[in-house]
Amino acid sequence: MQLNLKNKVVLITGGAGLEGSIGISMVRALAGEGAIPAILDKHPRGEQYAADLKRNGKEAFFVQADVTDPEQVKKAVADVVANYSRIDVVINNVGVNDGAGLSASCDEFMDSIKLNLLSYFLTIKYALPELRKSKGNILNIGSKVALTGQGNTSGYAAAKGGVLALTREWAVDLVHDKIRCNCLVISECYTPGYEAWIDTLENGDERLKHIKSRIPLENRMTTPQEIANTALFLISDQSSHTTGQFVFVDGGYVHLDRVLH
Repeated sequence: MQLNLKNKVVLITGGAGLEGSIGISMVRALAGEGAIPAILDKHPRGEQYAADLKRNGKEAFFVQADVTDPEQVKKAVADVVANYSRIDVVINNVGVNDGAGLSASCDEFMDSIKLNLLSYFLTIKYALPELRKSKGNILNIGSKVALTGQGNTSGYAAAKGGVLALTREWAVDLVHDKIRCNCLVISECYTPGYEAWIDTLENGDERLKHIKSRIPLENRMTTPQEIANTALFLISDQSSHTTGQFVFVDGGYVHLDRVLH
């Protein structure tokens, strides 16, 4: 199956996560298909990621920016366009489950909303003129927390619920522009952030084993590479008639009976 992503400029927010994160997994998968990942991230490690890809004969671009700051996002998008004269796809990948629960302050709650939801709006707002020119598409990265809840993470849950709503809203808004918009919903994916959370628990190994036992398909965590593989399909020409959809890559965790073994 040919994904036809060669030379497509893909703006990906949160692409400079820790080694093993979903962001860098998607960046490398994109480069492997001949696409051009344009990484927009606050962390300077993105510079090294882009340099590593270039050393291996791939094209990549890094723009350091705070995705909650409208002016920084606007400038970052302009920098990508100045360098490549186009944007074909936007992958909104920023997400931090920051534990802003009911005991959090109003500022802490709003900070969570800004990072996990406002950043999506800002990126699309400023990239939209280029997407209209390229008849591109949008992929939002979501979370099962929007649907299942988790406890003690009101800000993140509200933001990720908003991501689902914006996915449908933008699919409607942009249908006449022939711009597709979908959401890839993640459940239990073993990332450095997930591992760090497990390490904070007194019985972390037991908790992890219990979580795995409740994932119907193969009783294991989803890998970041599996997320990346599905992301590439959803942004490719092979999913050209798919829009407004919530696609779950979760081993059946959300929808199947978790008593399955």
